[in-house]
Amino acid sequence: MTTYAAVVIFVVAYALIATERVHRVAAAVGGVAAMTVIGLVDAETAFFDHETGIDWNVVFLLFGMMVIVGVLKQTGLFEYLALWAAHRSGGRPRRLAMLLIVVTAGLSPILDNVTTVLLVAPVTLSVCARLGLRPEPYLISLVLAANVGGISTLIADPPNIIVGSRAGLTFDDFLVHALPLCVVLLGLLVVLVEVLFRHDLRGRVELDDLLEEPVSAITDRGLLLRCLVVLAAVMLAFGLHPLLHLDASIVAMLGAGAMVLVSGFGAERFLEEVEWATLAFFMALFVLVGALVEVGVIGDLGEAAAHLMGDNELLGVTGLLVGSAAVGGFVDNIPYTAAMVPIVEQMVEATPSSGAESPLWWALVFGADLGGNTTAVAAGANVVVLGIAARSGHPISFWQFTRHGLVITAATLAVAWVYVWLRYFALA
Repeated sequence: MTTYAAVVIFVVAYALIATERVHRVAAAVGGVAAMTVIGLVDAETAFFDHETGIDWNVVFLLFGMMVIVGVLKQTGLFEYLALWAAHRSGGRPRRLAMLLIVVTAGLSPILDNVTTVLLVAPVTLSVCARLGLRPEPYLISLVLAANVGGISTLIADPPNIIVGSRAGLTFDDFLVHALPLCVVLLGLLVVLVEVLFRHDLRGRVELDDLLEEPVSAITDRGLLLRCLVVLAAVMLAFGLHPLLHLDASIVAMLGAGAMVLVSGFGAERFLEEVEWATLAFFMALFVLVGALVEVGVIGDLGEAAAHLMGDNELLGVTGLLVGSAAVGGFVDNIPYTAAMVPIVEQMVEATPSSGAESPLWWALVFGADLGGNTTAVAAGANVVVLGIAARSGHPISFWQFTRHGLVITAATLAVAWVYVWLRYFALA
């Protein structure tokens, strides 16, 4: 009876999260409360149990990176990059779109998708307004670039962090296994954006004095230099994990502390940039999935998936890649990934490969991340940009986004499948 109750609570909470009928934090916390009432959650299982509790590595990695971004934001670096792209475009809409894609994709490896678009989208709107360009194609391109760039590193997208923590994947593992595919897909994205928005990217605009110089966006050069040194040290520490043996969460927290020290800011300056609601959502989500682990539901699903896959690992990879993108197209990829990780863990145990060499883990990462482009509600970055566009008087409808997103998702998934097949099967 407890098992059925746990499944019902999880499905209801998940449905509320997916449909956004209730704020996702309220839905997740409400689900945890219900699990507590039926006796599946207590302090031990929620806070201290590795299998059923909160993954503190994920939480503190996110927190540390949020603080780092919060301090960097004060320097004007992100506005500088957007203005640089506008000037380098020479007033050519097509080149502007390509450069904004490059800037967004360049930020994605070190910032999560939502943070990236929150920083770049407002500046893009300002640039388009000054140049007299329709902002919709540029905003949609930003989202597509952020989601594709999200596969590049361990910290580029929340699903990566969740999978990395559970599968033991390091920052270097993502650079070796995911970054090459990301580069190829970004090249494909540039071509597809040019085709999809060809009517909007024609012509040329005379810049004259419409834009200020990029350097004017930098508010404190000394602070920027100090912050960039700290950021470089954090990235280096991520990459030296095999030598330093420091978890990514520890590196992020040390980096956050160093950022705060070199900035000299008071607590209110950097803590206001922390997305507390996102952290709370993650914590509640881990406990919700942990309750299903506790009653054995996740274990049963994992065994069933492993049995269905049998000895055909490529079948399992294909199912995960396509299935993750399909499901992720209609629900947020964060709760989906959290629910799938323990299932994939059991699938991996049924195969000879493990850890970073298992194509099953990468199929889950690629499918969940790339599926974020499918519809307007498939990823947090999509929802954020559509909200920004609506508030600015340039609303982007669900179908306007989705008809472009479907094309991008189909094309990138096809290339991702070929990449996985070549790397882990044909050439292994």
